[in-house]
Amino acid sequence: MRSITDVFVRHPVLALVVNLALLLVGGRLAWNLPVQQYPKLDSASVLITTVYTGASAETVRGFLTTPIERAVSAIGGIDNVKSESRQGVSLVTIQLELGYDTTRALAEVTARLQQVRSELPSEAQPPVIDVQRADRPYASFYLSFASDRRDLAGITDYLSRNVQPQLSTIQGVQRVTVEAGRPLAMRVWIDPDKLAAYNLAPGDVYAAIQRNNYLAAVGQTKGNLVQVNLLADTDLRSVEEFEQLIVTDRDGAVVRMSDVAKVELGAEEADFMAKYNSRPGVYLGVWPLVGANEISVQAALVAEMAAIKATLPEDLDMELAYDGTVFMRDALEEISWTLLETIGIVGLIVFLFLGSIRTALVPLVAMPVSLVGAVVVMAACGFSLNLLTILAIVLSVGLVVDDAIVVVENVERHVRMGKTRLQAAAEAARELVGPIIAMTITLAAVYAPIGFQGGLTGALFLEFAITLAAAVLVSGVVAITLSPIMSAWMVSPHDKQPKLTMLVDRGFAVVRRIYERALDYALAMRWAIVTVALLVTAAAWPLYAESRRELAPTEDMSHISMFFEVAPDATIEAVDATSRQVVEAVTQLPEAKFMWSLVANWGGFGGMVAKDWR
Repeated sequence: MRSITDVFVRHPVLALVVNLALLLVGGRLAWNLPVQQYPKLDSASVLITTVYTGASAETVRGFLTTPIERAVSAIGGIDNVKSESRQGVSLVTIQLELGYDTTRALAEVTARLQQVRSELPSEAQPPVIDVQRADRPYASFYLSFASDRRDLAGITDYLSRNVQPQLSTIQGVQRVTVEAGRPLAMRVWIDPDKLAAYNLAPGDVYAAIQRNNYLAAVGQTKGNLVQVNLLADTDLRSVEEFEQLIVTDRDGAVVRMSDVAKVELGAEEADFMAKYNSRPGVYLGVWPLVGANEISVQAALVAEMAAIKATLPEDLDMELAYDGTVFMRDALEEISWTLLETIGIVGLIVFLFLGSIRTALVPLVAMPVSLVGAVVVMAACGFSLNLLTILAIVLSVGLVVDDAIVVVENVERHVRMGKTRLQAAAEAARELVGPIIAMTITLAAVYAPIGFQGGLTGALFLEFAITLAAAVLVSGVVAITLSPIMSAWMVSPHDKQPKLTMLVDRGFAVVRRIYERALDYALAMRWAIVTVALLVTAAAWPLYAESRRELAPTEDMSHISMFFEVAPDATIEAVDATSRQVVEAVTQLPEAKFMWSLVANWGGFGGMVAKDWR
């Protein structure tokens, strides 16, 4: 009776081509897989920010936050809605359900906000909508810039003009943001006494600036042969021009800005203040593209920082304050070494039990082909190389060799029966094609359901389950195509058995006799063994119920996060002064390498980066 395995035994080149294709395609795709710490989660949040300058927290809550919450809570795909009302700012965060389309959610939120726009105060700015990853609402890298001679406005201006555009060109970077910057601004300080003397109000000054400082598109004029674009200088650009701005003209009496206010070129009011240790500075946040290889982005960022450092002014210091890939790189390095150690140990055990290097090559070759072949499925499903997929590959090392071991031992059995090696390979493969298919599908069916769990657990372990099942399935393909013909080449003839093989066979014979005696004793006291088994089974439930539960083990990432809570009426200067005491206490710890922090009038957050323990 013919079998599909006969095709590959009779045409070994076909078997080699199939497996080489798996090896080459999988190896090529492995280089293009994104490298991340954890699998990508299709979980996003929509952040709605509305500014109402000068309004109290109670006013913001009543006139901004409540109407916006009421409007957006009716859209689909919402997991929960969180809101925060501060002085002058309303923040509404919509947490979307796992897998919900962010484009659809953004369109629905925009439409809802348009419906309630008339209910919001006209003095409030239009709501700003931003979509961000729920699993990482912060950048992967933060660069700190500080100077002893430049003020924060000067640092911000230099970064915005030179460094920020340069970092934005790095491959894999989505955007670069300026954190705790102080952009240049024309500051108008109104003197209330002088304003009252001219019988004016602050609104008159604001209206005068709006009337006299704007951009106007005049147009163009055309002749028979020439056309000229018309330009009009309608915006104000210097302190002197703002000082000469006319606030009002009453019966020929002109009141200019310099009569009622002091004008100076300064910086915008600080919303955040950043520090690297105790030095104030400005941060640049680097956000990689979703699905990008963050380790490659980190390497490119470090190289770009080296190039930027050569052109920085002498007084400007640059540091990589936060690197989100440090733990990722260490974890991937450790699990990669674990993978190599696993392959080595499995190979050694296979060699010791088969007793021949030639015979052991059959399952040893099946291992890399099966593991690399699983990468084809990973790439087709859009997976990444992360802690869970690499863990699946590590666990599959011991599974993918089973089929090949069964094939090579069956071929060796037929050779000992006096058949030629080619006949033995054909007979052995024909006998095992059904069991191999059944065993492969059974193993894949055991692990695949892990990925069909709901919620966060299912989303995290989907890649783990599919990768493990794919490696097992590919190992079945290798066992049917490559292992039989390799066994025909590698198995020694019956009359030329290596000494180690004969020694292993004698050892197995001893083990078999010991097992037979132990089995006789077990059968003689079968009821005692059944009783013990029932007791162990009964004890499983209370032990399971009392066990601790966690999604993932707690890992030491050499970083301690800190959050600052302050009084509601505290100024940003007061918060900054208090945070400096925290920084001084933390940096004095012997384990501390440095501390970064960001503070505002509502509080702040920061982190201590520990020294490398290795």
